[in-house]
Amino acid sequence: MQIFNIVIAGVGGQGVLMASKVLAESALVSGMDVKQNEVHGMAQRGGVVTSHVRFGPRVLSPAIPPGEADILVGFEPAEALRWCTHLRPTGVAMINTTRQEPPVVSTGLFDYPDDPLAEIAAAGISYHAFDAGAIARELGNFKLVNTVMLGAISEYLPFPAEVLKNEILDRFRARKPKLVDINEKAFEAGRRAQASS
Repeated sequence: MQIFNIVIAGVGGQGVLMASKVLAESALVSGMDVKQNEVHGMAQRGGVVTSHVRFGPRVLSPAIPPGEADILVGFEPAEALRWCTHLRPTGVAMINTTRQEPPVVSTGLFDYPDDPLAEIAAAGISYHAFDAGAIARELGNFKLVNTVMLGAISEYLPFPAEVLKNEILDRFRARKPKLVDINEKAFEAGRRAQASS
């Protein structure tokens, strides 16, 4: 296996950093070398957040060069558009359609695109898109978006989906056991959403 690259992009409060940590831990328990980095500008105030996760037999750098991501996980459509140049031609883009404008939009530093998904398609990138925010709200907690998105990409990873699901649930078993069941439902809902997108 060569190095497998995942870019996760979103805004603060969506769980980008937690998702990247769970992916890294899943690769580690699968016996791979892992490197991870993240950029978060005002993450707690809804600023943009991006994380790179790389794993394989031996990984030297945490940064994913443009055109080399195997998976782009867009927790927010405009952020997926900003990072779509990192996706390789055979890569998979998984995009949450829930729009969540970062502060740079309200301050006028960044114009939110009229239709980010149309621009991604115009760039020749095929993608899976669904409303992970709506799924999370139906389950009773908007913070479940990250678990929904992880479920959605689980079939594209070089380790079994069960490994990823167990890493997610283990985070709650010791500290917040009441959240185990709802996160399992969110993970499976993400898998179903991807299959029908």
